[in-house]
Amino acid sequence: MREIPGRRRRLLSRRDHGKSDLLSAALTFATAWRWPVLPGIGLETAGRRDGVRCACPDPECTVPGAHPFDPGLLAATTDARMVRWWWTKRPDAPVVLATGASSGPAGGRAPCAVSLPAVAGARALAVLDRTGIRLGPVLATPERLMILVAPYTMEQLGELLYAKDFVPGSLRFHGEGGYITLPPSTTGAGPVRWERAPLPGSAEPWVPDVEAVVDAVVDALTRTGVSAPEL
Repeated sequence: MREIPGRRRRLLSRRDHGKSDLLSAALTFATAWRWPVLPGIGLETAGRRDGVRCACPDPECTVPGAHPFDPGLLAATTDARMVRWWWTKRPDAPVVLATGASSGPAGGRAPCAVSLPAVAGARALAVLDRTGIRLGPVLATPERLMILVAPYTMEQLGELLYAKDFVPGSLRFHGEGGYITLPPSTTGAGPVRWERAPLPGSAEPWVPDVEAVVDAVVDALTRTGVSAPEL
């Protein structure tokens, strides 16, 4: 059968579109926003019945496809040449942000994150909107919601949580030495997307202090009557 070059080019373009989006996103995070990033381990096919699994050696990986492996977390960078090299070698790799990491002498530090289960997170966002709490970018997977916050220290977080009468056990904090996966990555938990996206073409997005977010989220979850088992 004779090949139709134009149609083949279109099909290839569609097939590679997601991969080029990952490189473009990684470059934006690293160079425009000065967020240190690195490629995640990604997923691999596990057979027809088993679907996909984490590409790391751990058969019981709890965050499949969503964590650094090689290179390790300390390799996160804002260098455009390194980012291009990584995603040229592994064009389908998830984009991982090293939360709270330094972006070098010319910049500050990457944002951190507070995450909570998706259902509780949606309720919390609705309450936060009604009370006028200003939020920056918010990420979402089918399982969890992640609110980006300004960098904080473990001492700050410890004092903040100690002052609370109640903190939902399912709240997770991604600070210095931690990581989250950024859009448009896909992990074992599903696609990562913007629930609240930064403005297109903007400089490094504004993010709130962790105190404001934790205070508001705990208050929102308490006022909406979300019990501990639902979290």
